[in-house]
Amino acid sequence: MSLKTVKKKKESSRSLFYRISAWLHLWLGLITGIVMIIVCLTGCIWVFQDEITSVFLEPESNVARQEKPVIQPSQIMAIAGQAYPGKRVSYAMYHQGKAIEVNIGGRRRGGTTLKLNPYTGQIISKTERKEGQVSFFRWILNGHRFLWLPFEIGRPIVNYSTLIFVITLITGMVLWWPQKWTTSTRQQSFSIKWNGKFKRVNYDLHNVLGFYSLLVVMAISLTGMVYGIEWFSKGLYWTTSGGKTLPGFNDTHSDTLQTRRPYTPAQAMDLAWNKVARKHPEAKGFYMTFPDSSERKTVINVTVYPSIGKFYDNQGYAFDQFTLAEMPKHEVYGTSFSEAPAGAKLRRMNYDIHVGSILGLPGKILAFFASLIGASLPITGFIIWWGKQKKGKKGKGRKSKESAGKLPNAVPSAQAIRPSPIRAANGTVLLPTVQPNSTPGLD
Repeated sequence: MSLKTVKKKKESSRSLFYRISAWLHLWLGLITGIVMIIVCLTGCIWVFQDEITSVFLEPESNVARQEKPVIQPSQIMAIAGQAYPGKRVSYAMYHQGKAIEVNIGGRRRGGTTLKLNPYTGQIISKTERKEGQVSFFRWILNGHRFLWLPFEIGRPIVNYSTLIFVITLITGMVLWWPQKWTTSTRQQSFSIKWNGKFKRVNYDLHNVLGFYSLLVVMAISLTGMVYGIEWFSKGLYWTTSGGKTLPGFNDTHSDTLQTRRPYTPAQAMDLAWNKVARKHPEAKGFYMTFPDSSERKTVINVTVYPSIGKFYDNQGYAFDQFTLAEMPKHEVYGTSFSEAPAGAKLRRMNYDIHVGSILGLPGKILAFFASLIGASLPITGFIIWWGKQKKGKKGKGRKSKESAGKLPNAVPSAQAIRPSPIRAANGTVLLPTVQPNSTPGLD
């Protein structure tokens, strides 16, 4: 039986499901490989953006916590107005142990970022950016979200490449699963043969590391799809909430019919912030948006963060900029985390699951290495495929060389023929004579 026949029999012994999975795994992986390498590598870097910024990029922004009251929003407005007359404060972020980050003029149109000492109001740093200019981590995030392409082009590519990547993870699990569990297959499935040849080590890196990182990479991929694919986001919420529709972010707006303003903009900001701060005395951070007085519909938004480095338990508030009347709370993000239903809790944990911070620093480390492995899978997979392609070409070349030295349908020489004996009627054996250099039957 030829080697080719054995190979065909081995392939045919696999189920149709396995063969379809293998085909999908190969071609879908080749199609989306480069995209997922970029997405996974930028995700690795983004996971530790807070730590990298704090230690290497902006160490001056670290301000030790003190038993003193922090400056009020009205003071932030006064400091910004003095440094940049005529420009409006867009938002401010308080984080315990950090400088207050203040944006002036808007993030998307360039603008200026001030870092203020939360206890004295001293300006620690000023960063002015032109339109389109972004910080290092904003650049990393842009690559992660839309490959540095125009948003309307890059975003769908990333979103649906991630969906395809999830399919390759599932089909990869099908290919990883041995036909029969033996001592040998267990060793091959769960361990890397580091002393093997390059091809073997590369195969193990793809096969074994892919298995160990499967659940984490799958969780990161699915939570990423929540942000980009609307039908998936709504479907996941509907499934996890018991059939509820995901509520949208309906724009709340201030009472534009209000003829008088009981408070100045600075007073309104202080009152709104203090109202939220009194409800959450143990909060570790706040995010506030300052309304544009020229846009009467805009509101004061205050988001409180009870934990450091986590976002799932945040709670948002919105106030009328004129009367300070509290707006209706969002069904998912407006209530406290403990009071939210299961589906809303899972949705609120989405970002923390995506970056691993749901488990603290160990979770971030886990997400980092899982993303790194995710970036390596298209590379090791391509090397496996390329090696098979080269092997196939070599096999064909060797076959053609071997067949080139043979005549088709060649007749064997006379010396190779052993004639059958012929018996006469009396039993005597008569051997047919063969002339030298002759071919029997053709002379």
